[in-house]
Amino acid sequence: MAFDYSVVRDRKYYNVITKPLRPFLKLFLRVKCVGKENIPQEGAFILACNHINILDPVILISECKRPIHFMAKSEAFKNKFAAWFLTHLNVFPVNRGRNDKSSVEYAVKLIENGHILGIFPEGTRSKDLTPAKAKAGVTLIAKQTQADILPASVYCEKKKGLFRKITVRFGEIIKYEELGLDGECSTRELRGAAEKIMGEIVDLWEEGHCK
Repeated sequence: MAFDYSVVRDRKYYNVITKPLRPFLKLFLRVKCVGKENIPQEGAFILACNHINILDPVILISECKRPIHFMAKSEAFKNKFAAWFLTHLNVFPVNRGRNDKSSVEYAVKLIENGHILGIFPEGTRSKDLTPAKAKAGVTLIAKQTQADILPASVYCEKKKGLFRKITVRFGEIIKYEELGLDGECSTRELRGAAEKIMGEIVDLWEEGHCK
């Protein structure tokens, strides 16, 4: 079934799926988290994080008490079970490499309805586990919604394998006003704001593992 972009809601099996995630990830991936106190308890915002592994959305979802709605490449939804699983984790597809109006409008509606939108500004996973350059998509949505940004990082020194150590860090909220996106913005200004967001993410990532 095609994803239904007309209805914005938390999926009914979200809590059923996410409840066992945290103990599983703690046991088999040794996930530790820093900065949970920085996660707003209410209101909409954009969670922006670097991307190193296919499990990044699952890891971030498991560490946040509030539901997160993540963008993911449409290719991940080709398998029926994967599509069902991702959809009930509040993940929605986006067609990369073209102007995907439906997914962008859905992302905006999520913010307007008080939800958390999760974005990986780089647009794809890092091949060497280090943060890459951000694309302007995160700031385009921020500008349309005037949403604040919560920077986060996922740090790991191994690409694959069980029992590898992973550290998640949540930084301090970046207020929309700090992005300098008031009025008409050029492409250069949008990219500059994206670089500012990515800079905050990199600062968190560079702290490495927590003790």
